[in-house]
Amino acid sequence: MAGIVVVFDFDKTIIDLDSDNWVVDELGATDLFNELLPTMPWNSLMDRMMMELHAQGKTIDDIVEVLKRVPIHPDVVPAIRAAHALGCDLRIVSDANMFFIETILDHLGIRECFSEINTNPGFVDEEGRLRIFPIHDFHKSSHGCNLCPPNMCKGLVMERIQASLMSEGKKKKFIYQGDGSGDYCPSLKLGEGDFLMPRKNFPLWDLISQNPLVIKAEIHEWSDGEELGRILLSLINNVSIAENAQFMSPQNMAVPVFEALTSPTPKPAMVAN
Repeated sequence: MAGIVVVFDFDKTIIDLDSDNWVVDELGATDLFNELLPTMPWNSLMDRMMMELHAQGKTIDDIVEVLKRVPIHPDVVPAIRAAHALGCDLRIVSDANMFFIETILDHLGIRECFSEINTNPGFVDEEGRLRIFPIHDFHKSSHGCNLCPPNMCKGLVMERIQASLMSEGKKKKFIYQGDGSGDYCPSLKLGEGDFLMPRKNFPLWDLISQNPLVIKAEIHEWSDGEELGRILLSLINNVSIAENAQFMSPQNMAVPVFEALTSPTPKPAMVAN
């Protein structure tokens, strides 16, 4: 589906937990992390934790092995591969970091499914230490959004993606999936004809529930990886059928692009009472 852009959050969306906390906990640095947490911004804290772990003799290979064990629902990877195979443009907008995300995606064999990853820079320096920096240097200037953390406004990222596609003359439908409060701002950038998939009973879902009418996109909540995959592929299939209906007569209607997908009863959109 060349007409669909699927934007994924990463932590607690593609994977089942927060990748930063997972690495810190698995490498035995939770107490120090909790001690330092009130004293510095999150990205600065993660950079500091990587310094502390390096000083303790933890290597990049140790971090990689931990990342390879990150929990992920078994239906998520097949859904990503299916969406990519159908021609959707898949992108990530995440407040994690590039090293963690790329390491996990490479291990899962789905890095090539994504055309773009927008996240905080993370790289290994000449001393073999992992460095983590904010994508937006808030020490120099503010991104100007009071809905988002100082290091990253996902709404600005969404606007850039939308503007880039518009300048290329490409009309796209967006499907945005996320869980956290940082996913609220980009949700407000979606328009009619787009789709928003908030994870039920997580901060994004809570914020939307307070005033769903501010969201222009059609809302489809999900609870776990099985629902994420099923709903995502169902939406892609429905968009394909609608697009085919515009260009083909009923007797010449093409087979739906994901005919192997069982046709579940769509979850009702979140509506205001």
